[in-house]
Amino acid sequence: MKTLDELINLDEPGWELVSEWLNEATNEFEILPKDKKRAEKELVNAQVTTRSPMGAVIYETGGILIDKGWLRILGSGSEKLDRGLTEWNKGKTFENYGDQPTHFLIADDIIGGYFAINAGGIGSEIGKVYYLPQDTLEWECLDTNYSEFLYWALTGDINKFYEIFRWENWQNEIAKANGNQVFSFVPFLWTKQGKDIEKTDRRLVPIEENYNLTLDFQKQFSKK
Repeated sequence: MKTLDELINLDEPGWELVSEWLNEATNEFEILPKDKKRAEKELVNAQVTTRSPMGAVIYETGGILIDKGWLRILGSGSEKLDRGLTEWNKGKTFENYGDQPTHFLIADDIIGGYFAINAGGIGSEIGKVYYLPQDTLEWECLDTNYSEFLYWALTGDINKFYEIFRWENWQNEIAKANGNQVFSFVPFLWTKQGKDIEKTDRRLVPIEENYNLTLDFQKQFSKK
C-alpha cells in the first residue's frame, strides 16, 4: 500500500486535465465540497495517484453531480453524496482494502443504474466502463475508460443515453433526492409492464437497498 505522500502528484496533477473538461462541459454539473481528511483516506484506500483523473476526482471533490443530480460521479463523499468511492465498493466489489476487486463501481444514476470499471468480474473487456441498467439487469460494455466516461458525463449527449427513462417533470422529482437515494419503479423497468416509464409508480429508496435488490434479481435471472 502506497502512502498518501506517494499518491499525491504535484508535478502533473490530474485535476488540471479534469478542470479543462469542466470548462468544456455542456451538461450541468455541481462539484461537491470535499472534507480533507476524508479525501486523504479515500485516496489511500483507492491506491490511485492524483495524476490520474480518478485520483484527482477523489482528492479534489466530494463527488460530482451531473444534470441536476441525475448522474452521480463518486469522489471522496460529501453531504449531498455521502458515499466515498472506496467506501461504497467495500463489501460489494472487494472485501478488504488492498484486495483486487472484481469490478469497481465509479458512478450511478437516479434510476438505479450502476457504472463500473471491469476488472474481470463483469465482462471480457478489462479496464472498460460497463453499465448495469434496470431494464435489462445485464452489464453492458460502454467501450470507454474512466477518463473517457468522465468526459462524456460532462460533454456527452446524456439526454439521448437516457431518452427512454426520462419521464415528464423528472427534474422536479429528482430535486427531492440526495445522492444516497434512487427511484424504485413499480412495475419494475425490466418487466413488460414497466417499459413505459410514464405508467410506473415511483418512490425514492436508499441506494443500498436498490443495489442489493438489483443483484438478487440478477441471480434469479441467471438461474433461469
